This record gives sequence, C-alpha cells and structure tokens, in this order.
Amino acid sequence: MIPAIAAVQRFTLPPLRMCVVLLGFSVPISVALDNLLLAVLLLGALFNLRAVWRIVVLHPVARAASLLFAVLLLAIFYGATPLREAAGALAKYMDLAFIPLFMLLLSSEPIRRKAQYAFLAAMGLTLLLSFLVGFDLLPVQHWMNRLATSGDPAIFHSRITQSNMMAFAVFLALLNLRDAATRGARAAWGLFALLGTVNVLFMVQGRTGYVILLVLLGWFAWSALVRHMRRLGRAWGWRQSTAMILALILALIGLAVAAYQASPRLHDRVGLVLSEFHAWQPDQGKDSSTGQRLDFYYNTLQIVQQHPVFGVGTGGFPAAFAQQTQGKDVLQTRNPHNEYLMITVQTGVAGLVFLLYLFYTQWRCAPLLNMPFEQDAARGLVLAYLANSLFNSPLLDHADGLLFAFMTAVLLAGMRREEKNA
Repeated sequence: MIPAIAAVQRFTLPPLRMCVVLLGFSVPISVALDNLLLAVLLLGALFNLRAVWRIVVLHPVARAASLLFAVLLLAIFYGATPLREAAGALAKYMDLAFIPLFMLLLSSEPIRRKAQYAFLAAMGLTLLLSFLVGFDLLPVQHWMNRLATSGDPAIFHSRITQSNMMAFAVFLALLNLRDAATRGARAAWGLFALLGTVNVLFMVQGRTGYVILLVLLGWFAWSALVRHMRRLGRAWGWRQSTAMILALILALIGLAVAAYQASPRLHDRVGLVLSEFHAWQPDQGKDSSTGQRLDFYYNTLQIVQQHPVFGVGTGGFPAAFAQQTQGKDVLQTRNPHNEYLMITVQTGVAGLVFLLYLFYTQWRCAPLLNMPFEQDAARGLVLAYLANSLFNSPLLDHADGLLFAFMTAVLLAGMRREEKNA
C-alpha cells in the first residue's frame, strides 16, 4: 500500500469510528443527524475502499447484504420506472451497502460496546420523554413527532418505529441484565426492561411492537434455558426439548393473555384488528386499518403473479399498484407494508431469495461470535426483522433500515476471523 494512503487511513479511521458510535445515538432520534453522519462516513469510505471491499469479500454477512443491494441495483435498469426515480428508490436501500463500512469501523469489541450503549442511551432518553408526555408531565414540544399525544407518546419517530426499536432495546437490556456483574447494574437494566415493556404494550400504539416483543422475549427465555443447561453439562433429548418448547410457548401465551386482560387499550387494539380481519373482503377494506393492509397484500400478490421472475423493477411498485387497482375502491400506497412482498414485486423471486439468504446468513454466523451476548443478540435481531417484515417494509424505511444495518455491524463485525470465509 502507498505510504501516503496508509497515513490518510490511519488519520481518518478514529473520527469515522466516532461517527459510527454517534450514529447509534442518532438513529432513534434525528433523521437530519443520521444523514449528516452518513455523509461524513461515505466521504471517509473513499479513503478506505480496499479495506471495505475486503470485508465484502471475506465476511459472509457483508457479502449477503451486498448481494441483495446488487440485485436491487440491477433492477433499476429494467421496468417502466424512469431511471432517476428508480435510483431514488434504490437510495432508500443504501443502508445495506453501508454494512461493510460499519463492520470495518466496528472491528474492535470496545467500540462495538460503545455503539450499543449509544443506541440504548438514545432509547433511554426516548423512554423518559415518552413517560413524561404520556403522564402529562411534559407538553408535546415542537421538535417531537407531530402526531405525538399523551395517549400515544411516540417522541421522535412514528408509533410503529418507536415501538419496534423499544422492543429491541428491551431485549438488549435483558441480555445486559443476564451478564451484569453488580447488583446496581442488574437493577438498572431490569428497570429499563420493565419500563420499556410497559411503553411498548400499554403506551405507544404500535401493534408490530407487540409481536416483536413477544418473539424476542421467547428467544431470550429459550437461549437462557439452553445456556443454563450447557453450564450444568446436561444435554436434552428430543422429548425434553419438545417439552421445554411447549412449556415456553404456553408461558408466552399466558403472558400475552395476562397483558391483553390487564390493559383496556391493548385489549381494544387487538380486538379491533381481529374484528377488521373477519370483516375484510377483497378490495373492500378501505375503511379500516387492517382492511387497508389486507388490500395491499392481496393486490401486491396479484402483481407478483404477473411478474414472478424479474419483478417490475426497483421503484416500480407505486405505478404497478396503481395499475393493478385501477377502477377499484382501494387506498393507494407506495409500499405494501410487507418487506417480503416489497422486495419480490420489485426484483422477482431472486430478490426474495437474497433477502432470506441475508437473514439466514446472519442466523448461521451468530454462533461464530466470541461472546454469548453477541450470539444471542444477533439471532434476536434476525427474529425481530423477520417479524417486522411481515407487517412493514423496514429495510425501505429510513430509521428501521439504518438500525438494521447498524446493529448488524455492531453484533456481527466481531465474527472470528478464521471463519469469515465460510
């Protein structure tokens, strides 16, 4: 390597690492700060292209994310969408391309821990403000989410985004609680997890958060049981494993039923979804939130059936949906609120395969991490986004997509070097 280039790299890496840590704090709070930090990081990447490319080649998760982005890039060149508009749609998936750079900058365990704590600090601030607004101790400020109310205290982002992020923050808090060495730390993490759970279930009206939280609580309980048995040096047979899985499922169902009965708001929102689901008829769901989602799914599947191999091209969903629903009394949308459908309708079955391959690669690589915290958290991230993608398009959304890229690097950048060629 040319000495001058090496010197520039040594000079740029420390401030770039600080930018990535700050990104962990900004993702739950400010889109403007996110974009500023990403611009700085993109500029810094120009001085580290060889190192970033090496990670793309050697790290399985970075490679899988890059392949998915490459499929979306290829799909801007076909379909009826003008190239400029298609490129704008591709930019919404740019977070996938940042994963190798994030991994380069988060190569050391101390900096990854700082990045994780930055995210949790931002969620702690969100939690504090949400409780203050929710209990009418603080009026809604002009810099908060314009739809925030005391009855729905989503502070910086939408109710969906805040509840999704808070559910994952609760999960991280529980993992930190499990590993905490002092009574004070255990109390602090336990309080965070408890208040975050209350915020998701009883305060902010983001229903996807209910599902993500339930899934992550189940994974936390299961991973804790498995690790406890390993410490005891015991192995489970298939009968014992089946019995434990059933017991865990029953416990989670019991927890969900208890929360459902304890909260009139939760009871009403879940009941509303069920009643709207039963009342839905194809292309007649415009008057209800659930009906609108079902109309989106129904008509998007029709588009996929018409373009199964290559899709309609990146950015082509809005026009394809408008054409599919022409003459129908269906609410128009720019995305079907389902990531699996969104990727498939744009890039065909190949895109869906690469999306699932990315999730699979993250899951497969998690056991190769050095720390139990990272192993369980990485698989929890996969489960959270598998669930989130059923009801939203999180990789298309700025905050959810950036959190996915950021947390993928935080949790998986430390994979054992000798295994990266797997």
